[in-house]
Amino acid sequence: MRVIIRKNAQAACVTAARLIASLIHQKPDAVLGLATGGTPVNCYAELIRLHRCGELDFSRVTSFNLDEYVGLPREHAQSFYSFMHENFFNHVNIDPSRIHLPNGNAEDLTKACDEYEQSIACAGGIDLQLLGIGSDGHIAFNEPGSSLASRTRVKTLCHETIRDNARFFGSEAAVPRLSVTMGVGSIMDARQCLLLVTGEKKAAAIRSAIEGPVTSQVTASALQFHRFATAVLDEPAASWLSRKSHCDFAESSMPDPDEILR
Repeated sequence: MRVIIRKNAQAACVTAARLIASLIHQKPDAVLGLATGGTPVNCYAELIRLHRCGELDFSRVTSFNLDEYVGLPREHAQSFYSFMHENFFNHVNIDPSRIHLPNGNAEDLTKACDEYEQSIACAGGIDLQLLGIGSDGHIAFNEPGSSLASRTRVKTLCHETIRDNARFFGSEAAVPRLSVTMGVGSIMDARQCLLLVTGEKKAAAIRSAIEGPVTSQVTASALQFHRFATAVLDEPAASWLSRKSHCDFAESSMPDPDEILR
């Protein structure tokens, strides 16, 4: 796994955005897998800035989001549908017909999950999947114990995730208990995976994901098996890595993503 370490969260988010922008420059009809949460907001802000500067065109891009809460109306302020439109889609020229999010309100959730997988396949697969990580090392809503071969499905949230997301809902009681999420197997099918993580609170999870054993108890650890996985971290998130100095040394010989559009 390529590990890029930046001084602070803003710099890490800019680097992640530049990697995404580079893909779109190379492939204007790229298929992006997108993530929600506090961490990617500044990454999306940089992509919006590049678009407004005329450096990035999303008109042919297709997107698939990782997950959505079950039973939360799309217009709810904390739905991932609302999050993505507020923080990204409403500010770039992506074609609304090319935007895809899991349907957490489908009458038949199992069928909706199968159709989501089929839609990804029909689009030619995901070129780059943006990811965050939970404090327990999960990716998307693939909680500890999830099958590393799992596909898009309904998943029960664990207490740690409910606790972490309570700040968005005002209380733990208000957080939905179920989600629709891409599986680990679905994520691993992406041609590239981009893990963006900031903050010391995620340092233990990052150490487990990057340097620990591959295990279903830390679903992000499956990325160790991905052929083209990149982790972009800020210094606090990288602070528990035992091989941090080697990551810095190895990265010094690689092209700098921040120079891509300069």
